[in-house]
Amino acid sequence: MLPIQTSRAFGTHRASHGQSIEKIYVINLERQPTRWTRIKQELQRIRDRHGNDLLSLAERHAAVDAKGFSKDPSKDAEIDPYYTLADQLFVEPQPRTLPTHYELKAPIRMSRAEVAVARSHIEVWRRVAQGTQRHALILEDDVWFHPNFSRHLDQAWKDVASESEKHEGFDILYVSFMEATHGAPKTFISSNVFRPVRGLWFLSGYILSRKGAEKLLALLPCRGPVDLWINHQFNVLNVRATRRSLVRQRTDATSTNSYSILPSLSKIGAINSEGAALFNIRPTQVPIFAFGPPNSGQTSLAMALSMLGYRCCSDLQELPLLEMSRLSQGSDQRIFNAYVNIGCLESAVGDLRRAYPQAKFVLTVPQAQAALQAAWNTPSGLNGADVVVLDSEDPDAWRTLCEYLKCAPPSCSFPKLKDLGQRSILDAHVQPELARQRTNPQRDRSPWVIESENRCWSGIQLASTSHPSEGQWVDVEDGLQRLNTPRWFARSDTFTGNLALFRPLNVEFDGVNGAILSVRREELGVRQYSAGALSSSANYLYGRFESTFQTSNVPGVITGFFLHRNSPHQEIDIEIAGNMPSRLLVNVFYNPGGEGAPFDYGYRGAPSHIDLGFDASSGMHRYAIEWTPREIQWWVDDRLVHRRVLWNPTPIPHLPMKLHVNTWPTRSTELAGRLRTRWLPAITHVQSIRAKQHDPSSHDTRVALGPILTISEAN
Repeated sequence: MLPIQTSRAFGTHRASHGQSIEKIYVINLERQPTRWTRIKQELQRIRDRHGNDLLSLAERHAAVDAKGFSKDPSKDAEIDPYYTLADQLFVEPQPRTLPTHYELKAPIRMSRAEVAVARSHIEVWRRVAQGTQRHALILEDDVWFHPNFSRHLDQAWKDVASESEKHEGFDILYVSFMEATHGAPKTFISSNVFRPVRGLWFLSGYILSRKGAEKLLALLPCRGPVDLWINHQFNVLNVRATRRSLVRQRTDATSTNSYSILPSLSKIGAINSEGAALFNIRPTQVPIFAFGPPNSGQTSLAMALSMLGYRCCSDLQELPLLEMSRLSQGSDQRIFNAYVNIGCLESAVGDLRRAYPQAKFVLTVPQAQAALQAAWNTPSGLNGADVVVLDSEDPDAWRTLCEYLKCAPPSCSFPKLKDLGQRSILDAHVQPELARQRTNPQRDRSPWVIESENRCWSGIQLASTSHPSEGQWVDVEDGLQRLNTPRWFARSDTFTGNLALFRPLNVEFDGVNGAILSVRREELGVRQYSAGALSSSANYLYGRFESTFQTSNVPGVITGFFLHRNSPHQEIDIEIAGNMPSRLLVNVFYNPGGEGAPFDYGYRGAPSHIDLGFDASSGMHRYAIEWTPREIQWWVDDRLVHRRVLWNPTPIPHLPMKLHVNTWPTRSTELAGRLRTRWLPAITHVQSIRAKQHDPSSHDTRVALGPILTISEAN
């Protein structure tokens, strides 16, 4: 079939030894028909020497869809979902980074999308190996052909064919790729073709021989993303590549892939970009009302809806008066668009249907618990309504819910939480008198942050009840006279907004006055500054966390005391900027899901500024975060300065987090001003850290606890 030409020109060359592209496989998701239409148009534009368009050779291959995975895939004969940073750096060296041995060897789990992409390519390899064609062109569905595709491929094919007369034919010929940043080590076979040693990204367009397909299948399992793994096989494959990429990836279509390597690259400083990663998908099927018997999965459903981008109010006896009034009036000025297990709404289904004819109703009814179903009366007024029955224990719960709501499920398991029940609220919410003036900077715009323009909204205050964990504490304190390595570790990584690399040498102990954290000017390859940070080895869930410290007064430098976790990202902050040491910044980041859920949207959070009334850089002061399932309080020198209840403006973080104290130079001049390098080193003195965490043996938590930090070197 080769040479291949555009419809405007036809070549005269013939491929040697009968080599030709005899088949084209296009990997395309069922839920992406538009991409299949576009790629067909591209293939129709390209013709062979006989005037036949390439569409006549093409066959659509249904891609494996990550949305169909009910849980993270485990290792099997085809896929090993774990790889390392060392595997990545083999393909894309980062000569200016300084990763530790631990960072190089720590396992990284492939994202579900990466597993799905790898399985899709492996399925095509199997088809090529079992077929009769000698060569097949494999394309992903988000590509377009270079204007000179035909001429360049014609020239490359002649050179490859000529080489094959003397040596064994190629296994794979890259026609679409991106070279590693510093270039792919290579040997040029001709002016049109090279042999790579490693360093080619993407598998969006390549010609695979039947022999090459057999070799790839014999080399399985694929360890890590498929385009990374295949680079590690170049030493046993006959790999060729066209001098330039002839098939390009489209830039007008959003990628459905997600990249598991990004957090690791960020930690070693290989990624420096700073920007919002906001949740752009907004539900179309609103509002939603959900009911069910006690312990039927209502809290799990509420979390699932949150993960789908709904702003969900759940597990309450009543709604705040303002929200109830707007809901009853059919107003679109409501705070929420999903209401789950709200007791006062069970008798109002008829009114809700009249106010919202398009409303969706979900009933949680566990199929395996007949007694539970029999003991509960379905709310009246649902006859003829748009209703779905959901069993949250069903392995297909995501599919049932998402087909009903016309949306794609997230790439993580359906949440399984213990039901909270219908909790009482205090509608007469009185905000405590704040110690000083408060201002609210710009917040993230996500489903889990209520916009600051809702000035009349003050959150949902839960009525005080006897919580099983309260009053039973584990009291731990550290005077930081030395580094207690089983319980603390000095960080040796970074993040995108940090101008410095954290280094253990920037955390010192004088044996009397605690820890000294510093920011210094230091050439470290990917960063020009070093900084200091301490993190707990253990995880915490609820409690009181306090530290006595004196901040730096260097503009551009942040002193932080906070709780933090990833996957999903949740955080409770105390921060003081060196350019304004008389002002406290408190912040909460909330993302939904259970352990491992890949939600990390937004980089602003929901901050507030508090006027301290003193200069935090001129002396020691005690700062505290008190975190319960009902509210978060911030204290300074035993004085309550700020509090946030449920949905004011975010949900309360609900997963275990590590405790951190650090000092670092920020990229954001908005946050702390421009860094005054002449004022460095910047010093923060940390006298002590104290934690009073709920005793996990009596804590009625809804998620598993990590180990408690038990520190014994109290002053």
